[in-house]
Amino acid sequence: MTPNTLRSFAAGLLAAAILTGSVYLFGPSEAKSTEKPSDQTEKAEKLSDKEMIELLASKGYVINTEAEWSKQLAAAAKSSEKKDEKVEEKTEDKTGEKVVYRTILTVSMGMTSIDVGNALEKAHIIESGVQFYKDVEKRGLENDLRPGTFEIESGMTTDEIISVVFK
Repeated sequence: MTPNTLRSFAAGLLAAAILTGSVYLFGPSEAKSTEKPSDQTEKAEKLSDKEMIELLASKGYVINTEAEWSKQLAAAAKSSEKKDEKVEEKTEDKTGEKVVYRTILTVSMGMTSIDVGNALEKAHIIESGVQFYKDVEKRGLENDLRPGTFEIESGMTTDEIISVVFK
């Protein structure tokens, strides 16, 4: 390249950089769309509260006010308390003897001690699956789960359950 060609090329690059920089600095700060908004977006912006509720209800949504939602939560809490009371009543039969739950626990490859704890909690063998996992973790046995089928009952202590299911 000759020196004049090189100077011309450099001048062109400088001019392009100055032009691009000036458009960036002094141009509009927000991009504006040249398209006309569709009818649906205009309609959505102009819907009243009642129209929005009707539209959502027609699509299968349930709309509640804050007060209605609070009432439903309170009713759900009451029903769960009643269920808890029924579970406590079931732990003793009519003669006053304590009921013992038994379950067959099948441990397969890939299960974790959390899965075992949750299964035992669902079977009413232990009170908390998370606490069972924490006990297993304290002993350092979380990786020593034995695959197999085990018979476990609610009268067993946590230590007995761990000794049966873990190596």
